Amino acid sequence: MTRLEMGPPEPPAKNSPQTEEAELRIRVERLQRIFRSSHHTGHGYGYFDWDLDAGRMGWSGGYWRHMGYTEADVEYISLSDNYYDYVHEDDLDTLKDAVVGILRDPGPRGVCYRVRSKKGDYIWTEIRCDATAGPDGRVSHVSGIAMDVTNQKKMEHALKASEERNRRILQSANDGIWEWSAEKGGFHFVRRCWEQLGFSSGDELLEHGLNSFAAWRGRIHPDDGRLFDHILEQHIKGEAPFEVEYRIRGKEDSWCWIRARGRMEFDENGQPVRMGGTNIDITALKEAEERVRKAKEQAEMANRAKSEFLSSMSHELRTPLNAILGFAQLLDFDSNLTDQQRDNVSEIQNAGKHLLQLVGDVLDLARIEAGRLTLSLERIFPVALLKESLNLLQTQAEARNIQLELVDNELREFAVTADCVRLKQIILNLLSNAVKYNRDFGKVIVSCSIVKTHFFRIEVEDTGYGIALERQAEVFQPFSRLGAEQAGVEGTGVGLVITQQLVKQMEGEIGFESEEGKGSKFWVEVPIGELGGATVSTDSVVGAENLQLNGVPTLSFTNNKKILYVEDNASNQRLMKQLIGHFAQLELITAEDAFRGLFIARTQQPDMIIMDIHLPGMDGFEALGILKQDITTKNIPVIALSANAMSHDIKKGRDAGFEFYLTKPINLHQLVEVLNKVLCKSECSQPTSPHNSTSSKQTEASEKGGDKKGIKQAESLDV
Repeated sequence: MTRLEMGPPEPPAKNSPQTEEAELRIRVERLQRIFRSSHHTGHGYGYFDWDLDAGRMGWSGGYWRHMGYTEADVEYISLSDNYYDYVHEDDLDTLKDAVVGILRDPGPRGVCYRVRSKKGDYIWTEIRCDATAGPDGRVSHVSGIAMDVTNQKKMEHALKASEERNRRILQSANDGIWEWSAEKGGFHFVRRCWEQLGFSSGDELLEHGLNSFAAWRGRIHPDDGRLFDHILEQHIKGEAPFEVEYRIRGKEDSWCWIRARGRMEFDENGQPVRMGGTNIDITALKEAEERVRKAKEQAEMANRAKSEFLSSMSHELRTPLNAILGFAQLLDFDSNLTDQQRDNVSEIQNAGKHLLQLVGDVLDLARIEAGRLTLSLERIFPVALLKESLNLLQTQAEARNIQLELVDNELREFAVTADCVRLKQIILNLLSNAVKYNRDFGKVIVSCSIVKTHFFRIEVEDTGYGIALERQAEVFQPFSRLGAEQAGVEGTGVGLVITQQLVKQMEGEIGFESEEGKGSKFWVEVPIGELGGATVSTDSVVGAENLQLNGVPTLSFTNNKKILYVEDNASNQRLMKQLIGHFAQLELITAEDAFRGLFIARTQQPDMIIMDIHLPGMDGFEALGILKQDITTKNIPVIALSANAMSHDIKKGRDAGFEFYLTKPINLHQLVEVLNKVLCKSECSQPTSPHNSTSSKQTEASEKGGDKKGIKQAESLDV
């Protein structure tokens, strides 16, 4: 009989053993499905049941497969004695302590430790478990779940590292943190903020409660409190960032400087909700700034004192030189001198010129070192300047039969960007050295070339004794004569130092080559000027020290003229009287001070006034101002003749309104040129002095090398 024929089987009895077994099987299958669905093999979850009596663990889920182990591996790992081999050695004590704890006191527990994967690395595992104990209290089973929490641990470590890093940064920055919260209703200052003011942990009452901001604000300097409030208000309105420096009273009533920065946060309605920021103690920085400010003021005072000293030195040295060189020039006008007397006059002139050059060199060097030497860069033609400089040194070279040669490289049309006066000073220094340190019957060869595409190179080569190799490092050191002082060659030892600094200021280069016994070659490179633009005629910049005395100069007018000379120095008065005495059409009136000079100017109406600057009672500038304001004297031309020859002195004279500013020691040819320029007017023919074309431009030429600004001012004051 088939089962179909027999009909359906009788269902088992409700409480029969078969029914209980079937229900148990259903629950097991249900739990397995739940394990499989909720803890997929790819996830690091697993359930375990540790049978302590059997000494092994039963595992469900994908925990071990997640770490790369096979079923066979799990069988081995599940043995109690083997499991500990897979735990990180640094975590063994942690795990064993947890096991001992749950065995002694059964109940829910948790522990976290590292377990080795199949690849050999470690994952962090968190165990959550409970124990099952028998009636006697002995634990027979420990069951629970194992979870891979490696990512969570990494995040915790990263967060901890970030917190540690921020803590180190804050500690190293020494900043104080503060925060305001609308929700909490007040400010909070961390202890570091108060420590910046000198308070210790025992003074914490200052930061307790809602009055911490009031306590802080009350210590801000009154002058800075208003600024603090204003910047905070602007920030809240969104008009400016919150960054302010202010003084605040410290614990010992000393003032500390704080730099505060912060930022306000607003809600969706634009209302402020919280603000955080930092306080930086900048007291040391402010004290350093104050020291720097005072040091700067002291340095400026020292520079002013130095400038005043140099100006005074220049004045005091030029005053006696005015008499020495002035009277020597008058003697040179005398045609009755014997040859020996004329030689004596020449010696006086040469010594005076050397002393004048020394004064100019020292003042130039001092100005360069103080950074007070200014240049006027323009386009000039260096070949023309070279020819003019060679002409000026021709007499000196011929005295020793030294041949001067300019190699014509057809570069006459090339212009350079330089200060005309200073470039001429550079060329004259190099040429003068090439002559002074040459042999008798020697040769000086000057050549030009274009190098590095945009530099004009000037080379000055001599056939002198050269410079020993061991002393070549001293060439550009101040006051180093390289032994020339023992050979009796005149010089100051600063000419090349000044030359080097001038070349650098014109963005050029200078160098030399020398071989002992064969001669030296010095070269200068200056930038080539751009095409077009204004150029400077080199004829306008001949220094007064280079004007040659070719007999008595002549006047270019015949009408009688009256000149008033205001000068308190009797020697200078005598010099001027003797000079003017050479010209029958000139009458000289002298005044010892400005007050008498003003009286004479009003009453006698001279055709020209020559005014000293340093006068007793009233100086020349004040006198000039009064003359220009008086309707009876305002049209009388006034010439300054002063031993104040610094650049700022000449600028001051130009600004004051002098027709010309001449410096002592006076060059008599130059003075006559100015007389011709001022007094000639419509009756004049061209002046006959050989230096007429340059005289009106030489207002500062008595100072070494001249000054471009001082020279150009004469052009603007031409009558």
